[in-house]
Amino acid sequence: MRKLIVLFVALCMAFHAQPQTTPLKETTHEEQFWLGYFNQTRFSSRWGFWFDVHLRTTEHFATKFSKAIIRPGISFYVSDNVKLTAGYTFINHFPEKGHENISQPEHRPWQQIQWHQKGGKFKFMQWVRFEQRFRRKIKNDDELAEVYNFNYRLRYNFMLMYPLGKEAFAPKTLFIALNDEIHINAGKQIVYNYFDQNRLFAGLGLQLTSHSNIQLGYMNVFQQLSSGNKYQMLHCIRFFFFQNLDLRKKTE
Repeated sequence: MRKLIVLFVALCMAFHAQPQTTPLKETTHEEQFWLGYFNQTRFSSRWGFWFDVHLRTTEHFATKFSKAIIRPGISFYVSDNVKLTAGYTFINHFPEKGHENISQPEHRPWQQIQWHQKGGKFKFMQWVRFEQRFRRKIKNDDELAEVYNFNYRLRYNFMLMYPLGKEAFAPKTLFIALNDEIHINAGKQIVYNYFDQNRLFAGLGLQLTSHSNIQLGYMNVFQQLSSGNKYQMLHCIRFFFFQNLDLRKKTE
């Protein structure tokens, strides 16, 4: 666990300390608001359901819509702490720079392994997710083409939670939430930006019940665009609601 945390910190520092000496490098800054709901429901000892939905706004946090995301999946529980999930994601990219007059749809099958650990009062969650991204091409800024841009993307997500109350993660307990997720691109159409983005989050959470919590905080997103020398830095307020339900019979 110590080696994993050291590696995690080193990766965060590497991606957030990009050299600024290249004269052609351009970095733009934006403010966004990310709203999300996550549900993981377990039906039996082996099977469960994954569902999350998101709405993101941009330009001074909430002037216009940025993205809408819906992501269902089916989970197979290897154990109580390890599960495999496969699903489908639909994303609507609202009009933005490069396609100001039309929304751009994206279809994204995905596969994931997720595992949980505990250490003292700490809770750890990690997942590795593999995505296949089919993003509709746009021509003339106002018309959807019949073809898609395609690439693979690998994501590693690490979350650490630490309760501030005496009873760890009891209802109405506040906790600290730290989260980092690294995205790596692959595929024939990827030329300059094999590193896609890094999302670093820090905030507070409130344990509502034994199976649900909310988290609010600041997230910094550093992304390299496809041109290679252009980057964007997103300053985000993130509010997520997490719900984990167990519908198994007590005998199970």
